[in-house]
Order: sequence, then structure tokens, then C-alpha cells
Amino acid sequence: MCGIVGMVGHSPVAPLIVDALKRLEYRGYDSAGLATIEAGQLVRRRAEGKLINLEKRLREEPLGGTIGIGHTRWATHGVPNETNAHPHFSKDVAIVHNGIIENFAELREELTREGYEFASQTDTEVVAHLISRELARGAEPQHAAFNALKRLKGAFALAIMFRGDEDLIVGARNGPPLAVGHGEGEMYVGSDAIALAPFTDSITYLEDGDWVVVRRSGMQIYDMNGAPVDRKRQQSVGISFLVDKGNHRHFMEKEIHEQPEVISHTLAHYLDFTEGRTKSFDMPFDFGRIERLAISACGTAYLAGLIGKYWFERYARLPVDIDIASEFRYREMPLPKNSAALFVSQSGETADTLASLRYCRTEGVPIGAIVNVRESTIARESDGVFPTLAGPEIGVASTKAFTCQLSVLASLCLRAASERGHISREEEKRLVHELSEAPRFATQALKLGDQIEKVARELSQVHDVLYLGRDTSYPLAMEGALKLKEISYIHAEGYAAGELKHGPIALIDESMPVIVIAPHDRIFEKTVSNMQEVAARGGKIILITDEQGAARSMIKTLETIVMPEVPEFIAPIVYALPVQMLAYYTATIMGTDVDQPRNLAKSVTVE
Repeated sequence: MCGIVGMVGHSPVAPLIVDALKRLEYRGYDSAGLATIEAGQLVRRRAEGKLINLEKRLREEPLGGTIGIGHTRWATHGVPNETNAHPHFSKDVAIVHNGIIENFAELREELTREGYEFASQTDTEVVAHLISRELARGAEPQHAAFNALKRLKGAFALAIMFRGDEDLIVGARNGPPLAVGHGEGEMYVGSDAIALAPFTDSITYLEDGDWVVVRRSGMQIYDMNGAPVDRKRQQSVGISFLVDKGNHRHFMEKEIHEQPEVISHTLAHYLDFTEGRTKSFDMPFDFGRIERLAISACGTAYLAGLIGKYWFERYARLPVDIDIASEFRYREMPLPKNSAALFVSQSGETADTLASLRYCRTEGVPIGAIVNVRESTIARESDGVFPTLAGPEIGVASTKAFTCQLSVLASLCLRAASERGHISREEEKRLVHELSEAPRFATQALKLGDQIEKVARELSQVHDVLYLGRDTSYPLAMEGALKLKEISYIHAEGYAAGELKHGPIALIDESMPVIVIAPHDRIFEKTVSNMQEVAARGGKIILITDEQGAARSMIKTLETIVMPEVPEFIAPIVYALPVQMLAYYTATIMGTDVDQPRNLAKSVTVE
């Protein structure tokens, strides 16, 4: 959730830390702060709200120092204000933290009894006081940190500085990611390679239970027994994450318009368009031998997996169990030996998805991961990785990562269908060809922006919206509702169109917009019957369909968005774009913060 950075260098680090935090603001933006050591003393600047507020504070009150730690916060314990902003101090210690300390209440009570005073509502401050207590008992700084770490329960990544020591940062990881960057006579720590990209492409990732002593001359990693351990040093692709909005108003708009290109890149990674077949790539399991597939993910990634379920079952005849990861991990799903698991995550760091993966690991199930960050924890802990080649997605509301996840799932579905003998060679060629056309159709969909913006002006005036769809358009309806909620703050719900008469129809009146996603396919007539039910009750219908669908619906609509006629197989990929644009334009008309909507973070690394 939160983003943390630490640097030990030769020149003033405050401007560099702020620059690094800008690349981590997708993790949280409730407050921000940094601390350095000047003349042996710990000093800090903090500000409520987005990073721009901290920058203003630093212009008024600059910080010197060649060592420092910084933080951008997504609030868990305590309201988002300057007092609860990181870094937190305790006499000789400064600390930044991503995660949740589960036993902080008992630790706080223990420390309070011993006379330690707390300035904030956060769980993080407990860690600072624990380390201070160890220092007071005579422990050296790194041992004081280690002794405190052994008392903590929960998920955390930490960076710690000590008064008087301008050559030491202690980092630790238990759950949320933490990386160490290597430089020439300078070292870095950060939540991910994005933050460190301008400074180094040489990265070492800590594993769960690791803690690290970082100095200008290098670093040493230890496990929770205090024993030195070696972790792989690798070249990072983080430098590719240095991006800007270009000529777009928001990152989200830019990322929506990047989809034809990134869908093409992703499909080309898995499919041989010339031969009309899936390429040969490493698989963690054999589709021809497994009898069930479990898919788990969160948020938009879960909805991509739900569309994948339709594909796998229809084309590959492979039964799929799909769960929201936060439910999967607790319901103790029985996993037969002849099954496999697939986990979907943009960041590859989603806490619930990672916990579900680890459950499958204990059950001995082979694991595949669909991720956008190949160096992520989920990728590293999987038996096989299926990368989405979306590139950096900075906007919190996922767009191009979603369509790239669909592209990977569609490609894997064809691999499964072929290996299981449920499609002929000619059918495989046809479906590969259909996928190859998805980028072209996506480009055509982007040209509907003016019409979609007009519809968005209507939506910006309402408080509730209903989305309907059947088959693969049902998960897409849920995705449309999620997008609208995320960035416009309008209440929206996505339903299977066939469920309308089983309750949601009670909501429909002349003020309720109903967005119907209905390409002209084998079940189009069924969806039309649901539209008639809406029309009979005065509902405002916004229909997203193609020319045939528009001609055959014969129902008055508030607006009909006419899409290109696309093959049924690729419809979810192409129809995702107008759904995204509808949410985007509605939010921009309402003046909300599209790239950084309230209360959300890009990467959910805590429960």
C-alpha cells in the first residue's frame, strides 16, 4: 500500500527521495514525508495529502543530509494527517513502514507502561519505540532493530535510520516487497524497482523474513535467526518505468489509448500469427493432464479471471473454480492432485493473492502467475510466469493491464483447448486470427470518444447506475460498475442480465441509467428481452452494441454506442474500452482525481 524509499549517498538526498516517491505515489497518497540526518541529528518534513504538499513544505524548509528515508502513505491505522504521516521518530530512531503490525496494541500498552509516549495513532510508532528501548538497553543499532523485529507480528516492510549514524539504514521485509539498489559508493532501498530506476538498475530483492544492513560500501542480508544469507543480485527492468502523461490529461487516458499497442505486444508473445497457433513457451503444468483449474485474483484482475473461466470451460472444456483471493485463502478449498492454480495480479504483490498462492503451494498444486511485473513476489514464487506486456500502469484504476490479462488468458485458453483436443487445427487458426484482430478493433473503439463523452455528461448527473450483461459481458458489466465507482464515486452495480427480474428490477425508474453491454451474439435476443423489461419501467437505457445489435434491438435508448462488429471470442477485450472511457469521461466531467481516486492504492500489499 504505502511506498518507502531510503538512500545513503554523497550528496543531499532529499530531492532524490522526493523524486523516487513520485514513482511510488500510486501506492498511496494520503500523506508523505521524509527524514534525513543533519549534523548527527534526525530531522524531518511531513505533509498531509499528496506529494506536492510535501514538495511545497521542502521549498519553505529545505533539508540537507546525505542519508535519508521517505514515505508516501495509504492510511491504515490513524486518520490521514501530518501527525500520522511517516517518518515516525522515537528519540534516536526514524522509521518508515508499509504494512500492518497486527500486535501493535499489546506492544503499545507494554511500552506505555514503561513510560514511552506516543504522538500518533499509527501502528508504526510502536516499532520506533521498540528499537529505542533496545538502544537504551545497550544494543548496537542493527542489533536493536533485529531484536525489535522479532517482536513484530503482521505484514511489514521497514526502513530505519539512527541518530548519529550517517552510514546506516536497516531494512526488513515480511510480506510487502522491499528491494535494495546497488550504486557506486551509494546504496538504496525501495518498495520496488520503479522508485530506484533513475539511480540504479542493479537490484536485490529481499525475501520474506529477511532484514538488511545497508551502508555506502554495500549491504548484508540476514534471516530472522540472525544468520547471513545470500540473495540474487539482478538487472532490473525498472528503468522502463520512467514515464509521463505525454499529451494526455491523465495517466488513465494515456493508458486507455495505449491498449491497441500493448494488446498487440502481449498477444504476439504467446501466439504465432503466421502459423495460426500458440507459441511454444514454458508451462508449469500440462493442460492435457489436469482436470480442474483454480483461478484467484482481486478486483479487476478477478473479473479478468472470471472472463477467463468462460473461455476455458467453453473452448477447452476445462472446469474452472474462481475465487476472490481474500475468500479463497480462508475457505480452505480442497485441491485435488490433478488440478492446477492460476493467479492474476497487475503488481504481483497483492497480499491476498499471494497468500492464496502460498496455500496452493502447501497443497502441492502447480502454480502459474499472470503478472505485469516479472520481478514481483508472486512471479518469483510461482512455478511459471505468464507476463502481461502492458508496461507501467500508473493510474490506480486498471485499464491496459486488464485487457492484457484478458489477452494472456485467451492465449492460454487456446493452448489448453489444443492440448486437450477440444479444438481442431482449423479452429485454432481461426481463433488465433480473431485474436490478431483485437488491436485493430480496439483502435476503432477509441474513435468513439466524443460520443462516449456525451453519454458521460448524462451519467455525471446521477447517483446510481446499473450495468447489465450476459455471458462474458456479465463480468464486463461488473468491471464497468467497478470503474465508475472507483474514479467518479457514483454508486454502480453490475449484474447478469438474467438476474434482473430476481431483484434489481425494483431499482429501475425514470432516473436510473441502465448500461447494457450486448454485442450481437448467440444470446443477444435474451439480452434484448431484459432491455424490454427496463424500457417498460421507464429506465434510461445506454446500449453498447454493434450495427446488427443496434438494428435489431428495436428499443428506444438514451444513447446507443455502436461498436465495430467483432468475433464473439474477442468481444470482452474490445468492449472493455468503451466501458473504461465511459467511467473516465464521467469522472473528468465531475472533476474527481482520475489517476489517484480517494481511499485507493494501486498495489494492495496488506489484507
